[in-house]
Amino acid sequence: MDAKKPYMLAITTVAIYTGMYVVSKAAFNQGMNSFVFVFYRQAAASLLLLPIALVLERKNVRSMSSGLILKLFLLALIWNTLGMNLCNASVTLTSATVASATGNSTPVITFCLALLLRMEVVKLRSVSGIAKVTGVALCLAGALVIALYTGPSLSPVNRHHRASGGAHGFKAPTRGGTWVTGTFLMLLSNVTWSLWTVLQGALLKEYPNKLLVTTSQCLFSTAQSFVVAAVAERDFSKWALKLDVSLIAVAYTIKGPVFLAVWNPLCFVLTIFCSSFFLGENVHLGSIVGGILLVCGLYSVLWGKTLEVHQTVESGDNTVGEVQNGQEEKNHQQKVLEKGRQEEASMTAPGVV
Repeated sequence: MDAKKPYMLAITTVAIYTGMYVVSKAAFNQGMNSFVFVFYRQAAASLLLLPIALVLERKNVRSMSSGLILKLFLLALIWNTLGMNLCNASVTLTSATVASATGNSTPVITFCLALLLRMEVVKLRSVSGIAKVTGVALCLAGALVIALYTGPSLSPVNRHHRASGGAHGFKAPTRGGTWVTGTFLMLLSNVTWSLWTVLQGALLKEYPNKLLVTTSQCLFSTAQSFVVAAVAERDFSKWALKLDVSLIAVAYTIKGPVFLAVWNPLCFVLTIFCSSFFLGENVHLGSIVGGILLVCGLYSVLWGKTLEVHQTVESGDNTVGEVQNGQEEKNHQQKVLEKGRQEEASMTAPGVV
């Protein structure tokens, strides 16, 4: 049973992310403003985390310096506010399938940022280096295919839901400038997520209190998101939450499971089915082909990284072996030398003929 737990966790995580994309898209289809949605999401997370942080980490709050608070404010601005607003704006302009497909580019973008910051090294003459570069190229090709190539559309699984969608005033996004813009916004959102991941790792080394770090960013993002939402939607009567999919979406997306990059392609497949069945969306061949290229790019980079790790481990083992062999040889030579000295001492001792 223990051996199956990682797989169960991975599949559960993928299902949660699939639901997040589909439910969010459904809320936007019902007319909910995506910027207001981000504010409610951050406010709900803050209300959930703040009491826990005050109870468990009340004594550690005073240890937070002004420099650390400024860094947390900027981190919240990068992803929790800017990144999430870009992501939801993209879902509004495109589809849940595009959001899920382009999510496969996030680990690759993180690798590119780490490379620019000299936290990663690429050896172009090695198999691992070639795999990494190939993965980056495939991700770029996949993003271009999703943005620029339409292809034939696949009929939705739930045709009845598609037919009834027009009754609610929902108009499916069309391919063109809006679709390209939405795809670009999603990729830009992935860049902010990758940048946040790299900077967050460095900040946690400086201040390893994850609960306070997370709670602080949620609080900062709540204030930031309120300003953005107030500018984007000045009619506060439209901020009201109703007992419909909008309220479900806000409650659903405050969950934050660990992102498992290697299982993200399964999220892409499930999102295609769910958005087709529950939302009645037409899935275009371009989205599927682009998604496959992104998946191949993701696995290529991960494979290259795995090869690099194995080579490092093997090199370390060889070095340890050489050191051990050298030490054994040195010990043997010392024993021979010591033995020779003892024999010489015995021959020159008094009474020896």
